[in-house]
Amino acid sequence: MKRLSIFLLALLTLSPLALRADSPNIVFIVADDMGYADISSFGSPDVKTPNIDQLAADGVRFTNIYAMGPECTPSRTSFLTGRYPQRVGGMECAIGTGNVGRYDDAIRLAEKSDLGLPADYAVLAPTLKKAGYHNGVFGKWHLGYEVKFSPLEQGFDEFTGFLGGNVEYFRHTELSELEVYLEGRKPINREGYLTDLITEDALTFLDQRAKASDKPFFLYLPHAAPHFPFQGPEDDLGRLPTEEEWTVGTRESYIEMMKRLDWSVGEIVKALDTHGMTENTIVVFTSDHGAMKPGLNDPWRDFKGTLFDGGIRVPLIASWPGQLPDGKTSEQMGSLMDVTSSFLHAASPEKAANLELDGIDLFGHVIAGKPDEARSLHWRAKRGDRTWWAIRDGNMKYLRKKEAGQSEEWLFNLSDDPREQENLFGPSYTSELNRLRKQLQQWELNVAPTRGQP
Repeated sequence: MKRLSIFLLALLTLSPLALRADSPNIVFIVADDMGYADISSFGSPDVKTPNIDQLAADGVRFTNIYAMGPECTPSRTSFLTGRYPQRVGGMECAIGTGNVGRYDDAIRLAEKSDLGLPADYAVLAPTLKKAGYHNGVFGKWHLGYEVKFSPLEQGFDEFTGFLGGNVEYFRHTELSELEVYLEGRKPINREGYLTDLITEDALTFLDQRAKASDKPFFLYLPHAAPHFPFQGPEDDLGRLPTEEEWTVGTRESYIEMMKRLDWSVGEIVKALDTHGMTENTIVVFTSDHGAMKPGLNDPWRDFKGTLFDGGIRVPLIASWPGQLPDGKTSEQMGSLMDVTSSFLHAASPEKAANLELDGIDLFGHVIAGKPDEARSLHWRAKRGDRTWWAIRDGNMKYLRKKEAGQSEEWLFNLSDDPREQENLFGPSYTSELNRLRKQLQQWELNVAPTRGQP
Protein backbone atom coordinates (compact mmCIF):
# COMPACT_ATOMS: atom_id res chain seq x y z
CA MET A 1 0.00 0.00 0.00
CA LYS A 2 2.84 2.34 0.82
CA ARG A 3 4.45 1.74 -2.58
CA LEU A 4 1.09 2.24 -4.32
CA SER A 5 0.58 5.54 -2.51
CA ILE A 6 4.02 6.75 -3.54
CA PHE A 7 3.31 5.76 -7.16
CA LEU A 8 -0.04 7.59 -7.19
CA LEU A 9 1.56 10.67 -5.65
CA ALA A 10 4.23 10.65 -8.35
CA LEU A 11 1.56 10.51 -11.03
CA LEU A 12 -0.25 13.47 -9.55
CA THR A 13 2.89 15.57 -9.53
CA LEU A 14 3.70 14.92 -13.18
CA SER A 15 2.97 17.68 -15.69
CA PRO A 16 -0.13 17.17 -17.88
CA LEU A 17 2.10 16.53 -20.89
CA ALA A 18 4.13 13.86 -19.09
CA LEU A 19 0.96 11.80 -18.58
CA ARG A 20 0.51 11.34 -22.33
CA ALA A 21 1.35 7.85 -23.52
CA ASP A 22 1.58 8.52 -27.27
CA SER A 23 3.60 11.22 -28.94
CA PRO A 24 1.13 13.41 -30.85
CA ASN A 25 1.31 14.10 -34.56
CA ILE A 26 2.07 17.77 -35.30
CA VAL A 27 0.70 19.92 -38.12
CA PHE A 28 2.16 23.43 -38.27
CA ILE A 29 0.48 25.71 -40.84
CA VAL A 30 2.14 29.08 -41.43
CA ALA A 31 0.62 31.81 -43.59
CA ASP A 32 3.06 34.18 -45.29
CA ASP A 33 2.77 37.94 -44.65
CA MET A 34 -0.78 37.55 -43.30
CA GLY A 35 -2.15 40.38 -41.19
CA TYR A 36 -3.42 39.98 -37.65
CA ALA A 37 -6.91 41.00 -38.78
CA ASP A 38 -7.04 38.92 -41.96
CA ILE A 39 -9.00 36.04 -40.42
CA SER A 40 -12.52 36.51 -39.14
CA SER A 41 -11.87 35.01 -35.70
CA PHE A 42 -9.28 37.78 -35.15
CA GLY A 43 -11.45 40.64 -36.35
CA SER A 44 -11.36 40.69 -40.14
CA PRO A 45 -14.08 42.99 -41.48
CA ASP A 46 -14.22 41.41 -44.94
CA VAL A 47 -12.56 37.97 -45.02
CA LYS A 48 -14.61 34.91 -44.09
CA THR A 49 -12.43 32.06 -42.85
CA PRO A 50 -14.82 29.42 -41.50
CA ASN A 51 -12.29 26.57 -41.41
CA ILE A 52 -9.66 28.54 -39.52
CA ASP A 53 -12.38 29.84 -37.21
CA GLN A 54 -13.52 26.28 -36.49
CA LEU A 55 -9.95 25.41 -35.56
CA ALA A 56 -10.09 28.27 -33.05
CA ALA A 57 -13.45 27.05 -31.72
CA ASP A 58 -11.91 23.61 -31.19
CA GLY A 59 -8.80 24.97 -29.50
CA VAL A 60 -7.13 28.09 -28.12
CA ARG A 61 -6.83 31.58 -29.61
CA PHE A 62 -3.55 33.15 -28.50
CA THR A 63 -3.99 36.90 -28.96
CA ASN A 64 -0.69 38.25 -27.60
CA ILE A 65 1.93 36.45 -29.72
CA TYR A 66 4.93 37.92 -31.52
CA ALA A 67 7.08 36.91 -34.46
CA MET A 68 10.78 37.36 -33.74
CA GLY A 69 11.33 39.37 -36.89
CA PRO A 70 9.25 41.66 -39.12
CA GLU A 71 10.24 39.68 -42.23
CA CYS A 72 10.17 36.07 -43.37
CA THR A 73 13.72 34.74 -42.91
CA PRO A 74 14.32 35.84 -39.30
CA SER A 75 10.89 34.68 -38.20
CA ARG A 76 11.30 31.23 -39.76
CA THR A 77 14.80 30.95 -38.35
CA SER A 78 13.42 31.58 -34.86
CA PHE A 79 10.75 28.89 -34.88
CA LEU A 80 12.88 26.24 -36.60
CA THR A 81 15.66 26.81 -34.07
CA GLY A 82 13.57 27.76 -31.04
CA ARG A 83 15.97 30.63 -30.49
CA TYR A 84 16.47 34.26 -31.41
CA PRO A 85 17.49 34.53 -35.08
CA GLN A 86 20.41 36.76 -34.10
CA ARG A 87 22.20 33.72 -32.68
CA VAL A 88 22.67 32.30 -36.18
CA GLY A 89 24.22 35.32 -37.90
CA GLY A 90 23.19 36.77 -41.25
CA MET A 91 19.50 35.92 -40.82
CA GLU A 92 18.07 39.19 -39.51
CA CYS A 93 16.66 40.22 -42.87
CA ALA A 94 14.77 38.34 -45.57
CA ILE A 95 17.18 36.71 -48.03
CA GLY A 96 16.77 38.65 -51.26
CA THR A 97 15.47 37.14 -54.49
CA GLY A 98 18.29 35.33 -56.21
CA ASN A 99 20.18 34.68 -52.95
CA VAL A 100 21.05 38.28 -52.12
CA GLY A 101 22.31 39.45 -48.73
CA ARG A 102 20.68 42.70 -47.63
CA TYR A 103 22.88 43.91 -44.77
CA ASP A 104 26.56 43.67 -43.86
CA ASP A 105 26.74 40.22 -42.24
CA ALA A 106 24.34 38.72 -44.78
CA ILE A 107 26.29 40.23 -47.68
CA ARG A 108 29.54 38.72 -46.39
CA LEU A 109 27.93 35.31 -46.02
CA ALA A 110 26.36 35.49 -49.51
CA GLU A 111 29.77 36.28 -51.01
CA LYS A 112 31.06 33.05 -49.43
CA SER A 113 28.00 31.06 -50.59
CA ASP A 114 27.10 30.65 -46.94
CA LEU A 115 23.87 32.65 -46.57
CA GLY A 116 21.25 30.42 -44.98
CA LEU A 117 20.36 28.39 -41.90
CA PRO A 118 23.19 25.90 -41.22
CA ALA A 119 22.07 22.39 -40.43
CA ASP A 120 23.80 22.38 -37.04
CA TYR A 121 21.67 25.35 -35.94
CA ALA A 122 18.36 23.64 -36.78
CA VAL A 123 16.51 22.28 -33.74
CA LEU A 124 12.82 21.58 -34.31
CA ALA A 125 12.85 19.00 -37.10
CA PRO A 126 16.11 17.25 -36.05
CA THR A 127 14.91 16.84 -32.46
CA LEU A 128 11.56 15.46 -33.60
CA LYS A 129 13.37 13.07 -35.94
CA LYS A 130 15.50 11.81 -33.05
CA ALA A 131 12.25 11.27 -31.14
CA GLY A 132 11.02 8.98 -33.93
CA TYR A 133 9.02 11.40 -36.08
CA HIS A 134 8.70 11.34 -39.86
CA ASN A 135 8.98 14.97 -41.03
CA GLY A 136 7.68 16.65 -44.17
CA VAL A 137 7.69 20.26 -45.37
CA PHE A 138 5.66 21.52 -48.33
CA GLY A 139 5.74 25.15 -49.40
CA LYS A 140 8.05 28.08 -48.75
CA TRP A 141 11.55 27.57 -47.30
CA HIS A 142 13.38 30.94 -47.55
CA LEU A 143 16.31 29.80 -45.40
CA GLY A 144 18.99 29.48 -48.06
CA TYR A 145 19.36 28.51 -51.72
CA GLU A 146 22.44 26.28 -51.53
CA VAL A 147 22.02 22.51 -51.27
CA LYS A 148 23.64 22.48 -47.83
CA PHE A 149 20.70 24.57 -46.55
CA SER A 150 18.08 22.19 -47.96
CA PRO A 151 15.31 21.03 -45.59
CA LEU A 152 16.56 17.51 -46.28
CA GLU A 153 19.78 18.46 -44.48
CA GLN A 154 17.84 19.76 -41.49
CA GLY A 155 15.78 16.87 -40.22
CA PHE A 156 13.07 16.71 -42.88
CA ASP A 157 12.44 13.46 -44.72
CA GLU A 158 10.37 15.03 -47.50
CA PHE A 159 10.31 18.44 -49.18
CA THR A 160 8.42 19.90 -52.11
CA GLY A 161 8.34 23.67 -52.39
CA PHE A 162 10.29 26.76 -53.29
CA LEU A 163 13.54 28.08 -51.87
CA GLY A 164 13.11 31.84 -52.27
CA GLY A 165 10.94 34.43 -50.62
CA ASN A 166 8.16 34.48 -53.19
CA VAL A 167 7.14 32.89 -56.46
CA GLU A 168 4.45 33.51 -59.04
CA TYR A 169 1.39 31.43 -58.14
CA PHE A 170 0.81 29.87 -61.57
CA ARG A 171 4.34 29.45 -63.03
CA HIS A 172 6.14 28.95 -59.72
CA THR A 173 9.17 31.03 -60.62
CA GLU A 174 10.66 34.11 -59.00
CA LEU A 175 12.19 37.26 -60.45
CA SER A 176 15.59 35.61 -60.91
CA GLU A 177 17.08 32.96 -63.17
CA LEU A 178 17.45 30.43 -60.37
CA GLU A 179 15.41 27.23 -60.37
CA VAL A 180 13.65 27.44 -57.03
CA TYR A 181 10.67 25.06 -57.18
CA LEU A 182 11.96 21.67 -56.05
CA GLU A 183 10.93 18.18 -55.09
CA GLY A 184 13.64 17.08 -52.75
CA ARG A 185 16.74 18.55 -54.33
CA LYS A 186 15.59 18.47 -57.97
CA PRO A 187 13.80 21.26 -59.87
CA ILE A 188 10.30 20.36 -61.07
CA ASN A 189 7.66 21.77 -63.38
CA ARG A 190 4.00 21.54 -62.37
CA GLU A 191 0.75 23.12 -63.43
CA GLY A 192 -1.70 24.60 -61.00
CA TYR A 193 -2.35 27.31 -58.45
CA LEU A 194 0.36 27.24 -55.79
CA THR A 195 -1.94 27.07 -52.74
CA ASP A 196 -3.68 24.08 -54.30
CA LEU A 197 -0.39 22.30 -55.06
CA ILE A 198 0.94 22.81 -51.54
CA THR A 199 -2.33 21.42 -50.20
CA GLU A 200 -2.19 18.46 -52.59
CA ASP A 201 1.32 17.59 -51.40
CA ALA A 202 0.25 17.82 -47.76
CA LEU A 203 -2.77 15.57 -48.35
CA THR A 204 -0.58 12.99 -50.10
CA PHE A 205 1.77 13.09 -47.12
CA LEU A 206 -1.13 12.47 -44.72
CA ASP A 207 -2.43 9.59 -46.86
CA GLN A 208 1.00 7.98 -46.80
CA ARG A 209 1.42 8.44 -43.05
CA ALA A 210 -2.01 6.90 -42.45
CA LYS A 211 -0.92 3.79 -44.38
CA ALA A 212 2.48 3.64 -42.68
CA SER A 213 1.12 4.24 -39.16
CA ASP A 214 4.45 3.19 -37.66
CA LYS A 215 5.58 6.50 -36.21
CA PRO A 216 4.25 9.98 -35.43
CA PHE A 217 4.71 12.73 -38.01
CA PHE A 218 5.53 16.41 -38.21
CA LEU A 219 3.88 18.19 -41.14
CA TYR A 220 5.27 21.71 -41.62
CA LEU A 221 3.08 23.59 -44.09
CA PRO A 222 4.54 27.05 -44.85
CA HIS A 223 2.11 28.47 -47.39
CA ALA A 224 2.97 31.13 -49.95
CA ALA A 225 -0.33 32.96 -49.43
CA PRO A 226 -1.08 35.76 -49.02
CA HIS A 227 2.45 37.01 -49.85
CA PHE A 228 2.85 38.94 -53.10
CA PRO A 229 2.48 38.63 -56.04
CA PHE A 230 -1.17 39.21 -55.10
CA GLN A 231 -2.89 36.59 -57.25
CA GLY A 232 -6.15 34.89 -56.44
CA PRO A 233 -7.02 31.56 -58.07
CA GLU A 234 -8.59 33.36 -61.06
CA ASP A 235 -5.90 36.01 -61.51
CA ASP A 236 -3.61 34.27 -64.00
CA LEU A 237 -2.26 36.91 -66.39
CA GLY A 238 -1.08 34.29 -68.85
CA ARG A 239 2.45 35.54 -68.21
CA LEU A 240 4.73 36.51 -65.36
CA PRO A 241 3.91 39.86 -63.76
CA THR A 242 6.32 42.65 -64.55
CA GLU A 243 8.63 43.80 -61.78
CA GLU A 244 6.33 46.78 -61.24
CA GLU A 245 3.27 44.52 -60.99
CA TRP A 246 4.92 42.01 -58.65
CA THR A 247 4.20 43.80 -55.35
CA VAL A 248 1.04 45.70 -56.31
CA GLY A 249 -2.29 44.16 -55.42
CA THR A 250 -5.90 44.85 -54.57
CA ARG A 251 -7.77 43.95 -51.41
CA GLU A 252 -10.15 41.93 -53.58
CA SER A 253 -7.36 39.64 -54.82
CA TYR A 254 -5.97 39.40 -51.30
CA ILE A 255 -9.36 38.24 -50.00
CA GLU A 256 -9.51 35.53 -52.66
CA MET A 257 -6.05 34.35 -51.63
CA MET A 258 -7.18 34.18 -48.01
CA LYS A 259 -10.33 32.26 -48.93
CA ARG A 260 -8.23 29.66 -50.75
CA LEU A 261 -5.87 29.46 -47.77
CA ASP A 262 -8.86 28.84 -45.50
CA TRP A 263 -10.05 26.11 -47.89
CA SER A 264 -6.62 24.49 -47.58
CA VAL A 265 -6.82 24.45 -43.77
CA GLY A 266 -10.24 22.82 -44.06
CA GLU A 267 -8.88 20.10 -46.36
CA ILE A 268 -6.06 19.30 -43.94
CA VAL A 269 -8.42 19.08 -40.97
CA LYS A 270 -10.83 16.94 -42.99
CA ALA A 271 -8.04 14.54 -43.98
CA LEU A 272 -6.94 14.17 -40.37
CA ASP A 273 -10.52 13.28 -39.43
CA THR A 274 -10.90 10.85 -42.34
CA HIS A 275 -7.74 9.00 -41.32
CA GLY A 276 -8.74 8.91 -37.65
CA MET A 277 -5.79 11.10 -36.69
CA THR A 278 -7.61 14.07 -35.16
CA GLU A 279 -7.60 12.94 -31.56
CA ASN A 280 -3.83 12.58 -31.44
CA THR A 281 -2.75 15.54 -33.55
CA ILE A 282 -1.73 19.07 -32.60
CA VAL A 283 -2.76 21.56 -35.30
CA VAL A 284 -1.34 25.08 -35.15
CA PHE A 285 -2.10 27.97 -37.50
CA THR A 286 -0.26 31.29 -37.52
CA SER A 287 1.48 33.88 -39.70
CA ASP A 288 5.22 34.50 -39.91
CA HIS A 289 4.82 38.24 -39.16
CA GLY A 290 2.53 41.18 -39.95
CA ALA A 291 1.17 42.09 -43.37
CA MET A 292 2.10 44.72 -45.89
CA LYS A 293 -0.74 46.51 -47.65
CA PRO A 294 -3.36 45.42 -48.72
CA GLY A 295 -3.30 43.16 -45.63
CA LEU A 296 -4.79 44.35 -42.33
CA ASN A 297 -2.94 44.40 -39.02
CA ASP A 298 -5.69 46.13 -37.02
CA PRO A 299 -5.79 47.19 -34.29
CA TRP A 300 -1.99 47.32 -34.18
CA ARG A 301 0.22 50.06 -35.57
CA ASP A 302 2.00 49.90 -38.92
CA PHE A 303 3.03 47.07 -41.24
CA LYS A 304 5.62 44.44 -42.14
CA GLY A 305 9.22 45.59 -41.90
CA THR A 306 8.80 47.64 -38.70
CA LEU A 307 8.93 46.62 -35.04
CA PHE A 308 5.69 48.34 -34.15
CA ASP A 309 3.15 45.69 -33.22
CA GLY A 310 1.61 45.71 -36.71
CA GLY A 311 4.87 44.35 -38.08
CA ILE A 312 5.38 41.56 -35.54
CA ARG A 313 2.11 40.73 -33.77
CA VAL A 314 0.57 37.53 -35.16
CA PRO A 315 -2.57 35.47 -34.57
CA LEU A 316 -1.95 31.98 -33.22
CA ILE A 317 -4.48 29.16 -33.04
CA ALA A 318 -3.70 25.78 -31.49
CA SER A 319 -5.93 22.71 -31.33
CA TRP A 320 -5.02 19.56 -29.39
CA PRO A 321 -8.05 17.41 -28.51
CA GLY A 322 -8.12 16.20 -24.95
CA GLN A 323 -5.22 18.45 -23.94
CA LEU A 324 -5.82 22.08 -24.88
CA PRO A 325 -9.27 23.38 -23.91
CA ASP A 326 -11.93 24.16 -26.53
CA GLY A 327 -12.89 27.72 -27.36
CA LYS A 328 -10.43 29.37 -24.96
CA THR A 329 -8.69 32.70 -25.50
CA SER A 330 -5.27 33.19 -23.94
CA GLU A 331 -3.70 36.62 -23.51
CA GLN A 332 -0.38 35.21 -22.31
CA MET A 333 2.41 37.13 -24.02
CA GLY A 334 4.47 34.79 -26.14
CA SER A 335 6.40 34.29 -29.34
CA LEU A 336 6.69 31.85 -32.20
CA MET A 337 9.79 30.50 -30.42
CA ASP A 338 7.33 29.23 -27.81
CA VAL A 339 5.65 27.07 -30.45
CA THR A 340 8.97 25.27 -30.92
CA SER A 341 9.31 24.59 -27.22
CA SER A 342 5.65 23.55 -27.00
CA PHE A 343 5.96 21.04 -29.85
CA LEU A 344 9.10 19.50 -28.40
CA HIS A 345 7.71 19.24 -24.87
CA ALA A 346 4.62 17.52 -26.28
CA ALA A 347 6.65 15.14 -28.45
CA SER A 348 9.55 14.32 -26.15
CA PRO A 349 9.73 16.12 -22.78
CA GLU A 350 13.07 14.51 -21.94
CA LYS A 351 14.71 15.72 -25.16
CA ALA A 352 13.16 19.19 -24.81
CA ALA A 353 14.52 19.51 -21.29
CA ASN A 354 18.09 19.18 -22.57
CA LEU A 355 17.81 21.99 -25.12
CA GLU A 356 18.74 25.59 -24.41
CA LEU A 357 15.75 27.21 -26.06
CA ASP A 358 14.71 30.86 -25.87
CA GLY A 359 11.00 30.02 -25.80
CA ILE A 360 8.72 28.46 -23.20
CA ASP A 361 6.21 25.61 -23.30
CA LEU A 362 3.20 27.77 -24.10
CA PHE A 363 0.78 24.86 -24.50
CA GLY A 364 1.85 23.34 -21.20
CA HIS A 365 1.28 26.74 -19.58
CA VAL A 366 -2.35 26.75 -20.74
CA ILE A 367 -2.97 23.09 -19.98
CA ALA A 368 -1.75 23.59 -16.42
CA GLY A 369 -4.13 26.54 -16.02
CA LYS A 370 -1.37 28.94 -15.03
CA PRO A 371 -2.13 32.68 -14.85
CA ASP A 372 -0.64 35.02 -17.43
CA GLU A 373 2.95 35.96 -16.62
CA ALA A 374 4.96 39.07 -17.48
CA ARG A 375 7.84 38.35 -19.85
CA SER A 376 10.56 40.11 -21.82
CA LEU A 377 11.09 39.78 -25.57
CA HIS A 378 13.78 41.45 -27.69
CA TRP A 379 14.21 42.29 -31.36
CA ARG A 380 16.77 43.63 -33.80
CA ALA A 381 16.05 43.93 -37.51
CA LYS A 382 18.56 45.02 -40.14
CA ARG A 383 18.21 45.95 -43.81
CA GLY A 384 20.77 48.05 -45.65
CA ASP A 385 21.90 50.88 -43.34
CA ARG A 386 18.64 50.72 -41.36
CA THR A 387 18.45 48.97 -38.00
CA TRP A 388 15.45 48.60 -35.72
CA TRP A 389 15.69 47.58 -32.06
CA ALA A 390 12.83 46.83 -29.69
CA ILE A 391 12.14 45.34 -26.28
CA ARG A 392 8.85 44.52 -24.66
CA ASP A 393 9.19 44.06 -20.91
CA GLY A 394 5.83 43.41 -19.32
CA ASN A 395 3.63 46.15 -20.73
CA MET A 396 6.44 48.59 -21.48
CA LYS A 397 7.81 48.66 -25.01
CA TYR A 398 10.85 50.61 -26.20
CA LEU A 399 11.83 51.01 -29.86
CA ARG A 400 14.74 52.62 -31.64
CA LYS A 401 15.36 53.08 -35.36
CA LYS A 402 18.64 54.21 -36.88
CA GLU A 403 18.81 55.02 -40.59
CA ALA A 404 21.03 57.27 -42.71
CA GLY A 405 22.79 58.50 -39.57
CA GLN A 406 19.53 59.59 -37.93
CA SER A 407 18.05 57.98 -34.84
CA GLU A 408 14.50 57.97 -33.49
CA GLU A 409 13.15 56.44 -30.28
CA TRP A 410 9.75 55.53 -28.85
CA LEU A 411 8.41 54.37 -25.51
CA PHE A 412 4.90 52.99 -25.02
CA ASN A 413 2.87 51.67 -22.13
CA LEU A 414 0.86 48.99 -23.91
CA SER A 415 -1.56 48.53 -21.01
CA ASP A 416 -2.82 52.09 -21.59
CA ASP A 417 -1.86 52.48 -25.24
CA PRO A 418 -1.96 49.11 -27.07
CA ARG A 419 -2.04 50.86 -30.46
CA GLU A 420 1.27 52.66 -29.78
CA GLN A 421 -0.05 56.15 -30.41
CA GLU A 422 1.37 58.11 -27.44
CA ASN A 423 5.15 58.29 -27.45
CA LEU A 424 6.31 58.62 -23.84
CA PHE A 425 9.94 59.18 -24.81
CA GLY A 426 11.27 62.12 -22.82
CA PRO A 427 12.78 63.34 -19.52
CA SER A 428 9.85 62.09 -17.44
CA TYR A 429 10.76 58.50 -18.29
CA THR A 430 14.57 58.72 -18.20
CA SER A 431 14.91 55.99 -15.57
CA GLU A 432 12.65 53.60 -17.47
CA LEU A 433 14.37 54.33 -20.77
CA ASN A 434 17.80 53.69 -19.31
CA ARG A 435 16.62 50.42 -17.77
CA LEU A 436 15.21 49.14 -21.07
CA ARG A 437 18.21 50.32 -23.09
CA LYS A 438 20.55 48.51 -20.72
CA GLN A 439 18.48 45.33 -20.89
CA LEU A 440 18.42 45.47 -24.69
CA GLN A 441 22.18 46.04 -24.80
CA GLN A 442 22.79 43.03 -22.56
CA TRP A 443 20.55 40.89 -24.78
CA GLU A 444 22.55 41.90 -27.85
CA LEU A 445 25.73 40.70 -26.14
CA ASN A 446 24.08 37.42 -25.17
CA VAL A 447 22.86 36.59 -28.69
CA ALA A 448 25.94 37.81 -30.61
CA PRO A 449 26.81 35.26 -33.33
CA THR A 450 30.24 34.10 -34.34
CA ARG A 451 29.19 33.26 -37.89
CA GLY A 452 29.20 36.03 -40.47
CA GLN A 453 31.39 38.41 -38.50
CA PRO A 454 34.29 40.28 -40.14
